[in-house]
Amino acid sequence: MIPASIPFRPKANHDYQDFCYKGESRWVYLYKKLRRRTMNPDEVLETLRAGNERYLSGKTHKHDFHADRAELAQSQHPIAAVLSCSDSRVVPQFAFDQGSGKLFVVRVAGNIATSYGIASLEYAVEYLQTPLIYVLGHTSCGAVDAAIKVVKDGAEFPGELPGLVASIARAVHITETKTEDLFVNAVRENVRLTVTNLSKTSEIIQSRIQSGKLLVVGGIYELASGKVSLVS
Repeated sequence: MIPASIPFRPKANHDYQDFCYKGESRWVYLYKKLRRRTMNPDEVLETLRAGNERYLSGKTHKHDFHADRAELAQSQHPIAAVLSCSDSRVVPQFAFDQGSGKLFVVRVAGNIATSYGIASLEYAVEYLQTPLIYVLGHTSCGAVDAAIKVVKDGAEFPGELPGLVASIARAVHITETKTEDLFVNAVRENVRLTVTNLSKTSEIIQSRIQSGKLLVVGGIYELASGKVSLVS
């Protein structure tokens, strides 16, 4: 049984709003905080789903970033790692209604799994014990559009862009024979391929998946609505 004799009023931050109600003891508060840090993959996925629902309804939590800074300066305990596109319109913390320190975010155009990106996710899994990796693509992705132009029209791009676009071209080739919208299908397929790549390329990630301690999923963020839908 958790002791309930020590009165405690934490700072008015997001931890308090999520897990501590008026009159609860310090021990109840700390227990719930620890519970957040030990959620299993399915519980984390549900937390993100619920956060996106709040985002869609306009009923998001009030995040006190100022109050959070002191605690986060000591350590971080993100509940999920997110591999997201670099597009400025896609902000995982907003989309899932999560405050500072909740998401370990890796961003690269086209949400592809580069070697450095994989290493970053391995760090989250191995040292931060993150139970979920969420690959987040989005509608109207410019990187996917560029890959389509290369495959269909032979377009050329300067600098290092050809290498990035080439990593997405496979998704275009897989979906170009389908009768539905090529752009939409390529975005979804690109997310699927990244999920598969992460699951098979990294021994650290693969081992955690096999032990049941990690789940790797993919989703699409709809720019117009803000809705995040899982990709099967």
